[in-house]
Amino acid sequence: MAQDIKKIIAQEYIKCGKDPAYFMKKYCHIQHPTRGRILFNLYPFQEKVLHLFKDNQYLITLKSRQLGISTLAAAYTLWLMLFHKDKNILALATTQATARNLVTKVIFMYDELPKWLKLPSVEKNKLSLRLKNGSKVQAKSSSPDAARSEAVSLLLMDEAAFIENVDDTFTAAQQTLATGGQCMALSTPNGIGNWFHQTWEKAESGENSFLPIRLPWTVHPERDQRWREQQDADLGPRMAGQECDCDFLASGDTVFEPEDMAFYEQTYDKEPLERRGLDSNLWVWEGVDYSKSYMVVADVARGDSQDYSACHVFDIETCTQVAEYKGKISPKDYGNFLVGLATEYNEALLVVENANIGWATIEQVMEREYRNLYYSSTSNQETVESYMHKYERDKLVPGFTMSSRTRPLVIAKMIEYVRDKSITIQSKRLMSEMRVFVWKNGKAQAQDRYNDDLIMACATALYVRDTALKLRQQGIDLARAQLSSFNNLNARNPAVITSVGNLQNNPYLIKTRDGEEDISWLIN
Repeated sequence: MAQDIKKIIAQEYIKCGKDPAYFMKKYCHIQHPTRGRILFNLYPFQEKVLHLFKDNQYLITLKSRQLGISTLAAAYTLWLMLFHKDKNILALATTQATARNLVTKVIFMYDELPKWLKLPSVEKNKLSLRLKNGSKVQAKSSSPDAARSEAVSLLLMDEAAFIENVDDTFTAAQQTLATGGQCMALSTPNGIGNWFHQTWEKAESGENSFLPIRLPWTVHPERDQRWREQQDADLGPRMAGQECDCDFLASGDTVFEPEDMAFYEQTYDKEPLERRGLDSNLWVWEGVDYSKSYMVVADVARGDSQDYSACHVFDIETCTQVAEYKGKISPKDYGNFLVGLATEYNEALLVVENANIGWATIEQVMEREYRNLYYSSTSNQETVESYMHKYERDKLVPGFTMSSRTRPLVIAKMIEYVRDKSITIQSKRLMSEMRVFVWKNGKAQAQDRYNDDLIMACATALYVRDTALKLRQQGIDLARAQLSSFNNLNARNPAVITSVGNLQNNPYLIKTRDGEEDISWLIN
């Protein structure tokens, strides 16, 4: 009888070692949030995922909330430890406490095993479990040193999209992983542009070794549309899109709303008619129409390797993007380029940010004597009076001044235009930047290792169009009113104006004690 029992145990042990799903469904207990201690009775989708865990070296899992995938990973960890010698499993998360949750699940399952299946432990605490066969699991917060210090059999990154500097950790672990180690990255989405999002996109396109596993809420057999609608009510549509639908665009604290981005991607995103320049980085969607007015708005590179000079050409009236440049170019050459581009587009209003290196570009524009260069007030405020003092250069500076005061106003203006669908965006490059433009510590900026050069140029264009140009028009209207009274000025102030020209031929030609002056610039 005893021999029969030993034989049965041996058979069961072999069966559990060959089939992790069988092991879990028959011997692994978990803590259910409402039902307490229960057997881990895998759903069909969990069993499929488990087989993928077992048969692949690199896996990235994009998952909905509360699917039990972290619990599945914990059970898989225990199975590896029990049936394989000297397995070193490292559980990483944003904090040590979060990583400890997985180890806690492993220890609970281990403690609930029957005695004949349980290997003796030589170390067991809140952060680690080590078995007599040399296998162990330990919890650590993410850092390059955590994965570099020892050979890793399985690197398990839970909620990988939320781990800071996870790319450095993965890079540090690759030396040991390359010798046969396994890597599993699990997460709900957390915005666009981070390591998890990039790795997922490359996995989907076959550009890396990761197997992508997508698990939206619909894979769970006990969830229906009513449940999904309740998530909208409980979490809000945006958070529910992230947590339930695995929607990257809905996740993270992006500046531009996902539905607005979807609108532009479906409506305006298109290839340029031509790509020009030595680097082919000038993209043109519409050539010049001499009946229209244009503006060229430029952001000048700071000079670091990650930064680009960028500009847009906009049809002022329709607010349509007709051309765009993004490339690496010297400040002087950029000035020459901008003059050429603005001249091509019907002597467009040329707006250049004047911060730091921007002055070098502006100086080149002024050296070329481009006549339609944008000036801003030294008080950092656009006023009607600014445009009425053409020769009072102490009150005006060339270029647009981006400051701590104007930056949020500029960005807010672009948010408004995008929300109202008042701008026609045609560039994939611009929309790529918009996807990774996020709120961080209350400031709108590009995600780490990305840039926002095209965004800032575009936002500046919209701000100038909607504020400075409107104020300038008010100034022109005021000038027209003043010019209508010039016939009477000679009598009122003969010391300044001695005569007014022939009104029929040139009503704006006046004679002063210094000679003749055409003042038609006031309304141009």
